[in-house]
Amino acid sequence: MKRLHQSILLTSIFLVTACGTVPSHLEKTMTISNKEKAIALLSSIESGDQTAVEYVNSAKYTQHNLSIGDGLAGFGAALQALPKGTARVNVIRTFVDGDFVVAHTEYNFFGPKDGFDVFRFEDGLIVEHWDNLIEIAPPNPSGHPQFDGPTEIEDLDQTDANKALVQSFVQTILADGNMNKIGDYIGGDNYIQHNPSIADGLSGLSQALEAMAKQGITMVYSKIHKVLGQGNFVLTISEGTFADEATSFYDLFRVENGKIVEHWDVMETIILKDEWKNANGKFGGL
Repeated sequence: MKRLHQSILLTSIFLVTACGTVPSHLEKTMTISNKEKAIALLSSIESGDQTAVEYVNSAKYTQHNLSIGDGLAGFGAALQALPKGTARVNVIRTFVDGDFVVAHTEYNFFGPKDGFDVFRFEDGLIVEHWDNLIEIAPPNPSGHPQFDGPTEIEDLDQTDANKALVQSFVQTILADGNMNKIGDYIGGDNYIQHNPSIADGLSGLSQALEAMAKQGITMVYSKIHKVLGQGNFVLTISEGTFADEATSFYDLFRVENGKIVEHWDVMETIILKDEWKNANGKFGGL
């Protein structure tokens, strides 16, 4: 049955790709929200739901996952390469910022993965996609896995303030290294951490950074490419290096009463340029 679902989805991908536009009989798909469309497309990787491809503008779809070819054809080829019946998709939390939809997802996609996906919409259709993926790890020293924690969006009236707070934190603390100001952003040991290697609280973060320094491991945030948020959730997409390797940093923060209280992240090593399957760049368009 899984093979049949995947076959149907691939057929739909190639039909929509050939048309270049969404046929008129598919206009009814415009009645659901952009968030619902993004979730449907992600879920189709497992379910094979062919209607999900209708939410993509095949004439303009730009792919920034460097391991996947551009356009819907590239997406279809990646699905075809998946071992039959292995795909699993569980969308944990999502939020919307203007034309962007952010999803935090637990995958089995060529193995168990923790992933963030960002979709950009135009006129109700997906036209661009970025993501960051990492293998799922055991719970961290405080017992937190990579996915648990709140999912409900709250404090919509604080969206702009929370985005500004998080951007300042990433720039001041992670990029500039001004650790003496960390108390301006994080409310002590109530800070919950989901990074597999770091314990809760300011103490856990400080200990992890000290341990890295002793081992000669550097983490450098050189540029913040995008800040996306809705209410109490804010995602930053940054570029830099980890252990001297080019790295893409996706950091998701939960903010409460003007302080950062929870953090999830995915750090992905950027593959060498001669391995890229598209020329759009990891951060192109952001």
